[in-house]
This record gives sequence, C-alpha cells and structure tokens, in this order.
Amino acid sequence: MRNPRIYQAQAFEVGQSQALNDDAFGHIVRVLRLKNGDDITLFNGVAEQAGYFEYQAKLVNVGKKSADVEIIAKELVANESPLNIHLAQGISRGDRMDFTLQKSVELGVNTITPIFTERCGVKLSGERLEKKHQQWQKIVNSACEQSGRCAVPIVAAPIYLDQWLQQESTALKLNLHPKAEHSIMSLPIENQRVRLLIGPEGGLSDDEIASANTAGFHDVLLGPRVLRTETAALTAITALQCRYGDLN
Repeated sequence: MRNPRIYQAQAFEVGQSQALNDDAFGHIVRVLRLKNGDDITLFNGVAEQAGYFEYQAKLVNVGKKSADVEIIAKELVANESPLNIHLAQGISRGDRMDFTLQKSVELGVNTITPIFTERCGVKLSGERLEKKHQQWQKIVNSACEQSGRCAVPIVAAPIYLDQWLQQESTALKLNLHPKAEHSIMSLPIENQRVRLLIGPEGGLSDDEIASANTAGFHDVLLGPRVLRTETAALTAITALQCRYGDLN
C-alpha cells in the first residue's frame, strides 16, 4: 500500500512514539485501514532552521479508538517555490471555492485570504462562517498531504475587500482585469512577493477596481478571453510560477 502523508500540527522527535490526533487516526485507521507496522509519513508545517521536514514513521499500538506512531527518521523537503504568493480570492459558491483552494495549494500559493465583495453571492457570518473557515483550512491541509508540500499555507480569516486592500505590503500587487492593457507577464517582480486579487463570480465592481488601483494594484490580463473565477486564480498562479517561480 502507498505510504500516505499525514499532516499533524505537533513537534516530532526521531526515536519517540507519539499519539495520532483524532483526524489522523480516522483517516489512517478507519478509512485507509492501516495496521500495526504499516509505514506512514508525517509533517507538521513548522519551518526549522534548515527548512521544512517530513518524518518517516510506523503505526504501533493500533486500537479501536487510538493509535500511536513511532518516528523512524526525518528528511528535509525542499519543494517550495522562491515566489511567495498571497491570494485574495473573492468567495464563490459551492465547490468552486474548495476547488480553487485545493489547486492553488498544489501550485504553490503561500497565503489565502477569502474576500467578501459587492458581488459575492455567499452569505456567511458567525458560527457558519467559522465552520466554513475551518473547512477551508482542512482542504488546504489535505492538499499539502497530496502534493508533497511540508509548508502549510494559512487560510486567513475571511474579511471584506476594503480591509484587505488596507494591509501594508511591499509585494507586487496584481488585479486580474479582462480589459487591462498590460499582460500579467510584463511587470517585474523585485522581491519575489506577489499579492494577487481575484474577484468572485461576476467579477469586481468598477468601484472595487478603482479602490484596488488606489491601493497600488496593477490591472493585468491573462489573454483575450474572460475566465471564470476559479480558472482565473489558477491560471494566474501558474503564469506567475512559470515566469518567476519554479514551474518550467
């Protein structure tokens, strides 16, 4: 059986036995039906001085409600892009948002902020918003497990667009706009950091685009066709990684 990669937010020490948390236990034992002696790979998303590590481990003490892992070895994983991308994604309906989060992580995005905009068709607040935020972070965690990443992108708390625009940053600021005059590939990146703004279904309003421009965002296009919100985000990230990152 394939050696599964599991995210667990805790410190690991080679030679020690440690308990799996409830989520990891449910996936490894109840879903995958792994047993004592089976191999798994663990990572915790914590950067050490040398970088990010993953840990080779074996299942031990598997019971009906709990299991432990024996940490056998640790290995440095160097698969992070030199380009740091902070994606502000207009919240979209249904599975579109989940899909965008998952695939953007596979493509190397570092931070994701879900954004409420004028044309956002999703109404979330209070406990429902908190549960959705937790669900989005779990999707990101799972995408790291699948893609081999050990650095786990943060899904920031959802906020309104004007709040995000007010955040201080020295990154290159880009807003995709189908009527922009400049290509996304034409602007130089001086410090390997990008803030990428993607509107929801229906795009950003004229007032929101003007506010983004006032905040230092450059309107850029990807081509002659209008892209859906999830396509726009993933195409833009891919283009940026091809030009400035580690896709070649």
